[in-house]
Amino acid sequence: MTATETADREFPLTTKEGWSRFVQYAPVSTPPLDRSALLALSDIERELYDEARAEHHTQLFVAKTPTMMEVIRTGRELTLLNRRQVSARRGLIVSGEPGTGKTTAITQLGKAHEQHVRRRLPAGCGPRLPVAYVTVPPAATPKMLAVEFARFLGIPLLQRMNQTEITNAVCEVLAELRCELVLVDEIHNISLTTRSGAEVSDQLKYLSERIAATFVYRGIDVESAGLFAGTRGKQIAGRFVSIHAEAFTIATAAQRQEWLALLATMEQSLRLHRHTPGLLAAHADFLYQRTSGMIGSLAHLIRAASLRAMTSGTEKITKQLLAEIPLDTAAETSAPLSARSSRARTAQRRAAG
Repeated sequence: MTATETADREFPLTTKEGWSRFVQYAPVSTPPLDRSALLALSDIERELYDEARAEHHTQLFVAKTPTMMEVIRTGRELTLLNRRQVSARRGLIVSGEPGTGKTTAITQLGKAHEQHVRRRLPAGCGPRLPVAYVTVPPAATPKMLAVEFARFLGIPLLQRMNQTEITNAVCEVLAELRCELVLVDEIHNISLTTRSGAEVSDQLKYLSERIAATFVYRGIDVESAGLFAGTRGKQIAGRFVSIHAEAFTIATAAQRQEWLALLATMEQSLRLHRHTPGLLAAHADFLYQRTSGMIGSLAHLIRAASLRAMTSGTEKITKQLLAEIPLDTAAETSAPLSARSSRARTAQRRAAG
């Protein structure tokens, strides 16, 4: 593969190339143009301008939720505490329901840590890989997990290589590159009640002893998934700090203010020409009902509504538009019946038309 082909290729986050691009990526904000500036654009200039706005809205922004800030703060503290630890290093587990921003939180922790490290690297220090990111595959075995690490690092694997050989190669490369933070996603795919799950847990413990890094696990309701069950589970619970990611609530004045601040930050990122400022805050209760306070559902709703406002030509988000955008099944089934009925009637009218 040529350098140009490599530059154009999209790499997943679970490769060092994809992770590096994620760390280096800085979204370019597209400033909104006034009416006279818009009219002065040629057709191709307007097309490029709208494409840039669409790209902006698909990225929108990364909300600094309370969970994210706690994960970054705790993760940073643990990496400092573990720096001189020879063994029994402390780790972090981020658990919670789907859609509460867990993966975003741990990847932002990794991004912040790597940027912090790279800002302080002296010239000519050689290659470094401060952070590694892998996911636990379904029905994983210890060898499958070792292969995931090898894939992230780009280690060529021979068909005859066994688990021990792959694991040794992974540990040697991570030690050589001075990896300090290992992010392990989808940890709920490990079940300590099964033999393979217990063996994968042992493999992770072995890796944490071989690699002088802080390990961070992310999973869906890992407490109920049995990660802390039995002798192995007690050992994990004794070494890992847990942060439970939760949906936003608006039960108290302080919680409501957090929700309003989030909506205001989202609205400030919009690049729509006829949007009414303050509309999201005005419909704060409706947005909470639609999304059940899930940051993932809310982010999708605002992004999708922004794109539809552009493609329809209205250039503004309205309550009706927010009601029409389909969301994930969890958000839809927890929404009030009246809201679901309204979307169903809208869909029927469109089908009839």
